Amino acid sequence: MLVTNKDLLVPARRKGYAVGAFNINNLETVLAVAEAATEEKSPAIIAVTPSAIKYAGLSYLSKIVKTAAESSAVSMSLHLDHGEDFETESKCVAAGFTSVMIDGSHLKFEENIALTKKVVDLAHPKAVSVEAELGRLAGIEEKTVEEKEAILTDPDSAKEFVSRTGVDALAVAVGTSHGAYKFKGEAELDFERLKTISGKIDLPLVLHGASSVPAWIIEKAAKYGAELGGAKGIPEEHIIRAISLGIAKINIDTDLRLAFTATVREVLANQPKEFDPRKILGPAKEAMKEVVKGKMRLFGSSGKA
Repeated sequence: MLVTNKDLLVPARRKGYAVGAFNINNLETVLAVAEAATEEKSPAIIAVTPSAIKYAGLSYLSKIVKTAAESSAVSMSLHLDHGEDFETESKCVAAGFTSVMIDGSHLKFEENIALTKKVVDLAHPKAVSVEAELGRLAGIEEKTVEEKEAILTDPDSAKEFVSRTGVDALAVAVGTSHGAYKFKGEAELDFERLKTISGKIDLPLVLHGASSVPAWIIEKAAKYGAELGGAKGIPEEHIIRAISLGIAKINIDTDLRLAFTATVREVLANQPKEFDPRKILGPAKEAMKEVVKGKMRLFGSSGKA
């Protein structure tokens, strides 16, 4: 059945690999992640955002994921990604989520601690793990030193934050950003900062905004009419280095969206008479599955289920 993120991430941090957290919005994405996990014999985190809940419904998504977990031989968790208020956290815990993230990174330090501790006190008695975030995600290649210090995770503050909140995992800001347009120039991650944080915190660390935006997907999408000029993600070698420095959970959303969009465009362009949703969405599901399998191999989680 479903396990917690703590169950998945503690071994990952200890053994030097990472578990992918894949954002889902519909049945096809759930199937893509579950089938990839089974074929790769990899653990997987199925992540749901508040916007996905608004789109598809909390009950629908939780039941689809639970069904996938029940029919799978690998370990999976159901995780709330970027929850920003106590009400959403409470609803997800009640719905059977095994992990929740409370994102108080936009708050002042003490306010973030207070909100995070409140969620920990709610979740832990129900055997639900908690992830929090300290620092703000933003590309840093054009930031001044002062601007970087203002948005990136401070190692000493991170140590205090973990001690006072009792969280199970911490998302850190080291230069990544959300979306398909992460950098204007070359990717720049603060690996020294990550190394320092990792040395101070013996917890699984989390990297958000880590999609690599593969060129083959962008080219395929553009071929069939998408306008994605300038899209750029995190180089795979950066991901490998981050894992070696303590990253045990890596969030992937953009790459799945791009694979889905590119393939739907391809099917509709090549088969203009097609109107069966299964024949349009089926290939898109397969494309997303290949992306997920590639991430599992990159992260080193294949064979770890």
